[in-house]
Amino acid sequence: MTDNKRHSPRTPMVTRIRITNPQVGEVITKTRDISDSGVFVVMEGSDVPPIGTVVEGQVLGLPGGEAPIVTMEVVRVEPGGIGLKFL
Repeated sequence: MTDNKRHSPRTPMVTRIRITNPQVGEVITKTRDISDSGVFVVMEGSDVPPIGTVVEGQVLGLPGGEAPIVTMEVVRVEPGGIGLKFL
């Protein structure tokens, strides 16, 4: 059984997102779900930053202009993606 430490319910949401970090560079990928405290981002391969890495993220393609850039921390790495906590 997995230890679930979530305080906010997750909502499925697939949208494009830009993740940037000096070690990873810029990666454009997609989200899987979102909550009040964070987001799960689909990421695989060598571009996956380790737990504790701080990244910036910006949702792409929203109507009405550019979304804000949000600072997040990698709190979970699993096959297929990473869990990011909003800072």
